[in-house]
Amino acid sequence: MAPLGPFEPAPRLGLAVSGGADSLAMALLAKAWATERAGSVLAIVVDHGLRPASAGEAVLTRERLAMRGIPVHAIRLDIPPGAALAARARAARYAALIAACAERGIPHLLLGHHAADQAETLLIRAISVSGEAGLAGIAALRETDQVRLLRPLLTIPPARLRATLRADGLEWIEDPSNADQRALRARLRRLRADRDGVGPATAALAAAATAAGVARRIGDEDVAAFLGASATLRPEGFAVLRPGPVPLPALGALIQAISGGQFPPRTASLAALARDPRPATLSGVRLLPAGRLGPGLLLVREATAIAPPIPAETVRWNGTRWDGRFRLACGAVPPADLSLGALGEATASLRRVSRLPSAVLRTLPALRREETLFAVPHLGYPDAQRCASVPLVFDPARPAACAPFMAA
Repeated sequence: MAPLGPFEPAPRLGLAVSGGADSLAMALLAKAWATERAGSVLAIVVDHGLRPASAGEAVLTRERLAMRGIPVHAIRLDIPPGAALAARARAARYAALIAACAERGIPHLLLGHHAADQAETLLIRAISVSGEAGLAGIAALRETDQVRLLRPLLTIPPARLRATLRADGLEWIEDPSNADQRALRARLRRLRADRDGVGPATAALAAAATAAGVARRIGDEDVAAFLGASATLRPEGFAVLRPGPVPLPALGALIQAISGGQFPPRTASLAALARDPRPATLSGVRLLPAGRLGPGLLLVREATAIAPPIPAETVRWNGTRWDGRFRLACGAVPPADLSLGALGEATASLRRVSRLPSAVLRTLPALRREETLFAVPHLGYPDAQRCASVPLVFDPARPAACAPFMAA
C-alpha cells in the first residue's frame, strides 16, 4: 500500500469483492492494514446476475466476509442481454462500486488484480498493437472525480493469495467463466500454463509493465507540457490546436478527451495525422480549420457520434456522464422532467449570444423539457439564473496527460 499513499489518518477503504480467491485475500489483507491504522473497510459485493448460481455465490461471499468481521454492502445489477454483454457488465459493476463508495464518503476503492492479470493484460495489448502507454498495463493507481482506484496486488502472484486464504482456513468461489475459452484472456491463461503466476514469463511481463509504467508517467508529463503550450481546451468541450506536427500521444490524449472515450484512437490510425495534422474525422472527433478561433485546427465532437439525450436527474444521481464528457456540478439539483442532450440544429436563435462556429454549437449540451429548449448552460441561455440551476462541467474520463492540462 505504501507506494499508493500517502493516506489520511484512519483511512477508509472500499473493497471490490467477487468471492474469488484474489479479492477475498485482498479483503483479509486490507482489513489487517486498515485496523493497524485505526481505519475501516467496507466490502462491496456486486451480483451481475449473469449466471444462475451468482445470487447464491453472493450470499455465500457475504457470509464468509462476515465470519472475518468484514462489513458488507451488497448490490444486485440487472444487465439486459445483448451485444457486448461482458463489457457492459464490467462497466456497470465499476459504476456501482464507485457510486457505493462515493455515497458513503469512502475515498479509496481497492481492486484485486494480481501479477498474472497484469501479464495477461500486457499480452492482450501487444496482440492488439497497443501503443507505448497501453503496454504499461494495468495502472496501480487511478484517480476519478469520486474515488481513487487502487490495485495493491499487481506484483503478487495468485498462488500467494490462495496460500493466504488456506492459512486462514477460508474457502473461495471458482468462477467458471474464467476458464471460458471463448474469451481471449482465458485462452492466453491456458497458453501461459502458469496458474500460480510464479513462472519466469509472468515475472518478466510484470516487470516490463512496471518499467513501462514509469516511462508512461514521464511521457504523460511531457505530453501535458506540450498540450499546455500548444492547445487551448474549452469548457464547452472543444479544443484549438496550433499548427504543426503533434507528438502522437498528445494528439491521442486530446482526441480521447474531446470524444469522451475510455481509450485514445489506435496508433495506426493516429500516426499519419500526428505527423501532418489536417482536416479529418477520427474516433468521434472532427478536426477542422479553426477559422476565427485562431490559427491551427479546431477539434470538436462529431455531431453524429454524440450520445442520445438522457434524463438530467440520471447525471446527478448515479454519476453518469452524458456523452462520456459532461456531468452536473457537485450539489446541483436539476428541475424535474429535463433531458440532457446535444443542442443539434437549434442554433439560429443563439447567434446573438455566441460567436462559436456552428460545428461547436451543434455539439453543446442543452437541456430540454419535452421538445422545448430549457437552457444552454455554457452560453448562459436564456438567462444566468436558469443556467445556474443546472451547471454542467466538461469532465471526461481522460488520460493522465490531460489531467493537469484540463485543470489549468
